[in-house]
Amino acid sequence: MFRGINAINLDAKGRMAVPSRYRGRLEEDARGQLVVTIDTEDECLLLYPLPRWEEIEKKIQALPSFNKAARRIQRLLIGHATDVELDSSGRILLPAPLREYAAMNKKVILVGQGPRLEIWSDDHWHAKRDEWINTESEDVTNLPVEMQSISL
Repeated sequence: MFRGINAINLDAKGRMAVPSRYRGRLEEDARGQLVVTIDTEDECLLLYPLPRWEEIEKKIQALPSFNKAARRIQRLLIGHATDVELDSSGRILLPAPLREYAAMNKKVILVGQGPRLEIWSDDHWHAKRDEWINTESEDVTNLPVEMQSISL
């Protein structure tokens, strides 16, 4: 499971060093083979170990292509999915079109989200995080039933 927040600098070529605490798991679970794609709701990137992505991709491909919402997800997630590999220095190259989508410059934030990692531009992450923190939890009826029973 991936958890935690990491501030990372991209190099001039768009490479990002994956924190060492994640490298062992990525090597073990995916032999350094990863897939990066866009998030369909926020301007960030999603990074998956290849085996996990392949499970998700099968489910997305099984969606009915005549359904507009399903087709949108297929086009965006699968269409932008790009294979990347950890190099010998533990870096991955984020493709330019994906960096452009997520408005990434030099500083990025890597956020662990369980089975995947999210990659955000530093500015966008801080703006969204502040928005989420300042949003009051007024309507608990919108929470999934499973969350309503969790006590923190």
